[in-house]
Amino acid sequence: MAKRTSGSDGGRGDSPSQLIDARIEELGDWRGEMLARIRALVTQADPDVVEEWKWRGVLEGSTRRAIDFHEGDTVDEKAFQALVHAVVALNTA
Repeated sequence: MAKRTSGSDGGRGDSPSQLIDARIEELGDWRGEMLARIRALVTQADPDVVEEWKWRGVLEGSTRRAIDFHEGDTVDEKAFQALVHAVVALNTA
């Protein structure tokens, strides 16, 4: 399955999808498992999703969006995918 990608490659020449794969493997614990699960849920909710890699460092702008997950958290998959659908609808409206 081919993935559409965009965004910065962190200067390494890797696609965002490859960088995310590497990060999941690098974490190697519950965080990698959670990232892989959330990534799969997003992809299932919107198969046309474009993965991006945002660098850390200077953060410009005043808007930050995040959902924090902690070790042992359970994810309501149906609700999470409904959230993804709502975001997609908002961003494509």
